[in-house]
Amino acid sequence: MATRDKNIWVLLVFILAGLVIGGLIGKLASNVPSLWWLCYEQQFGLSEPITLDLAVLNITFGLMFKINVSSIIGMLLAVFIYRKV
Repeated sequence: MATRDKNIWVLLVFILAGLVIGGLIGKLASNVPSLWWLCYEQQFGLSEPITLDLAVLNITFGLMFKINVSSIIGMLLAVFIYRKV
């Protein structure tokens, strides 16, 4: 069963790489007028960080996702490549 666990981690790495590379391609495509649709993005998460003050310990939580069309295409392409490998 160790190979199945490794496969899940490899799949997660592939998906993460697809998201990052797709995001970079989307940012680069924003300068090309005919590829404007690749850089269309949506962001969601906490707009302002939440702070938990416990007098001795101060913890700040924050999380924001920015996903564009090319990131989704990159993620789908990564899953396709993973299935072929």
